[in-house]
Amino acid sequence: MTDRYKGFIVTLGDDLRDDDAAATIAAIKQIKGVIAVKPVLGGDMDDEMARERVRHELWKKIHEAFYPSKVKS
Repeated sequence: MTDRYKGFIVTLGDDLRDDDAAATIAAIKQIKGVIAVKPVLGGDMDDEMARERVRHELWKKIHEAFYPSKVKS
């Protein structure tokens, strides 16, 4: 038996301005099976998004420590 997903949580790398987010929202709406895209302005999701951003930044630092890029910018 396989799992069935109701939806996904997408966490952005940085907060986007309303007008800048329009293209991202439009792109997500084009994915097959997507019926709604609702931006989160605050509330319950803030903590989860903050934790996910911290995890992502930590992972990038760990990855760079073990696999340093040859080109420094």
